Amino acid sequence: MTETVEEKIVVRPAEAADAAAIARAHITSREVAMPWLPPRKRTDAEVERWVREVVLIEADVWVAVDAGGAVLGYAAVEGEWLEHLYLLPEVRRRGIGSLLLARAKEHRPDRLDLHVFQRNTDARAFYARHGFTVVDLNDGSRNMEREPDMTLRWTPVTNGTSTDG
Repeated sequence: MTETVEEKIVVRPAEAADAAAIARAHITSREVAMPWLPPRKRTDAEVERWVREVVLIEADVWVAVDAGGAVLGYAAVEGEWLEHLYLLPEVRRRGIGSLLLARAKEHRPDRLDLHVFQRNTDARAFYARHGFTVVDLNDGSRNMEREPDMTLRWTPVTNGTSTDG
């Protein structure tokens, strides 16, 4: 299936005023896309505070907004790590995630790493389509959900070969 953006979507730097909308995208995306995760321990207000006081401070964050200015999803990059890329469930498979990922790659053009849950096959397929490859597998001991995950890496392709060592 080819991803297409059906409406005018703008990717812009996130602002403090976006914290509640980012938290909503984070929460609802995880609940819908990964219903097998353990029940969450943090309230909506705690997630919003985490976004405002941690994510927006420690990471470079972009939001995808529609023509009316509504936040549809976000991406957060810290160092060489894509720490978060979440969309509202109702806007998935429209190219919005690809726009956010493209912005993250522009920001880190030499390399981008991420962790993804092994059971999150939709996300794994999305990242594979965008050139990410598996670097390692983990039993879940490095994440708070204790869910087996994997590290994926993207590096630019030069002359038909990856620059990965």
